[in-house]
Amino acid sequence: MDKPYQIAVNKVEHETIVNRSRFICYLFPCTSIDEAKGYIKQLQLEHPQASHHCHAFLTKAAANSLGYGYSDDGEPSGTAGKPMLAVLQGGGVGEVCAIVVRYFGGTKLGTGGLQRAYADSVRQALVFLESKTKIAMAAKTLACQYSQVDDVLHIISQVEGQVVEQEYLQQVQFSFLIPQAKLALVEHQLQTFSAGELSLRSSDNL
Repeated sequence: MDKPYQIAVNKVEHETIVNRSRFICYLFPCTSIDEAKGYIKQLQLEHPQASHHCHAFLTKAAANSLGYGYSDDGEPSGTAGKPMLAVLQGGGVGEVCAIVVRYFGGTKLGTGGLQRAYADSVRQALVFLESKTKIAMAAKTLACQYSQVDDVLHIISQVEGQVVEQEYLQQVQFSFLIPQAKLALVEHQLQTFSAGELSLRSSDNL
């Protein structure tokens, strides 16, 4: 996605009790399915006596329809993972994994009660979640003369780009991360100051 979006930055643990059942919600920053699976395994080891370890995760922006997953982990279908996912998506923060560990308290909650309990568990934990803005970056390379280095670095710093690598050979070889939204501006400025000599290349050409 080209647009900036909010992502999770801290871990949260929050417990609620519904009819003697304990619902402990854990939130983790999460950028991949493997990372989410790792957190689930970790909590299964920490809470081996729990009745269920239900989860939902977003590995991209909250509004992105790709990169999500969920599981009811033995609860009746649709009563845990899906309500949890809906709350995460509604929260507007992406790259987050929610795992709710349930200890059964002896009283059945029914499907509606379970949906509310799992959704509320995540909703209450989200209050404590901190987020930051993630800007989509593009990886680019550039070769320039030694005399052009200062101008190039000035242009990159103006758009808050990052120098990933620089190599001083016959020419200076740069690898940059540049905000996607600023690519056209950077390209235009490079062309202008170098009279069309300099142009960004995709890092795939390395």
